[in-house]
Amino acid sequence: MNPTYRVGVTADGFLPDGTSRFGDLGLERLTVAGLEWEYLPPLAHELTADALAPYDAVLSLGHLGLTRDAAAAAPRLRHLARYGAGYDGIDVPGLAAEGVVVTNTPDAVRRPLALAALTLLLALAHRLPENHRAAAEGRWADRGRYRGPGVVGRTVGIVGLGSVGCEVADLVRPLGMRVLATDRRGDVVRAERVGAELVTLDRLAAESDYVVLTAALTPSSHHLVDAGFLAAMRPTAHLVNVGRGGLVDHDALRAALAAGRIAGAGLDVLDPEPPAPDDPLLTREDVVVTPHALCWTEDFTQAVATSAVEAIVDVAQGRRPVHALDASALRHARHARLVP
Repeated sequence: MNPTYRVGVTADGFLPDGTSRFGDLGLERLTVAGLEWEYLPPLAHELTADALAPYDAVLSLGHLGLTRDAAAAAPRLRHLARYGAGYDGIDVPGLAAEGVVVTNTPDAVRRPLALAALTLLLALAHRLPENHRAAAEGRWADRGRYRGPGVVGRTVGIVGLGSVGCEVADLVRPLGMRVLATDRRGDVVRAERVGAELVTLDRLAAESDYVVLTAALTPSSHHLVDAGFLAAMRPTAHLVNVGRGGLVDHDALRAALAAGRIAGAGLDVLDPEPPAPDDPLLTREDVVVTPHALCWTEDFTQAVATSAVEAIVDVAQGRRPVHALDASALRHARHARLVP
């Protein structure tokens, strides 16, 4: 291992008072492994070559992008470790071509994010926002007014049957729910394993009582849920998004909700984030909005931080990390100085 292996930690995971928004990240494990680390200066939208230049690895706590050009101009960099599963804004194949391996933490995210999706689904199924407001405003005479559709015998349509989508399927089936799914890989074996029926996106929209978005945001999935998709949904159906805000055309969603074309939505992700203070989605009774943090539980923080730090140590010590998005990067000359 190079004794001067240096790690930069992005500042976008920290609050103004200097504390981590995730709690204890266990960064002392980097020191124990013999690595030097420090915080990067605040950056707006992307990791820049100047910011990257002093580091062998970067632990990205937020959603800063990284382009191939920036990596090419920072020849010391060899590893970008994402705290979380998403990697939109990061040119994974371009970075691999430059010898920068990108890792994420899908196993650590899977259960907490699936539980967040289930939390939103159940809140809509039981009309939790309306019932909370009725109680908070002393409108006890309205307590029978907000009867939700429930879940037994209802259909969940999962868009994106990856690890989180499969976990959602495993959680909702015991509740007596039918599961439909659509996925770009079309993995029938995986679908059968979690009791989901693979269908077209159109059929999923038309037959689901709850549409749950867990797909990755890519150019092809941007605004996957558009006006046409929403028009195909049942007027009694609900939309749940724990994937990325860009999966949904929010103008179309506002219009569909205002016209009563769907019954409601549960959104842990929005586009943009944060939303405008006067966004109608924030005040509608039929919408539950959380600040892209519903899965941030203590077990989530511990598992994700452990996975991300272990990946950094693995690469620093010449081992292949478990969750390399494109392991071809490890064959690049940038990694020649590592212990075989």
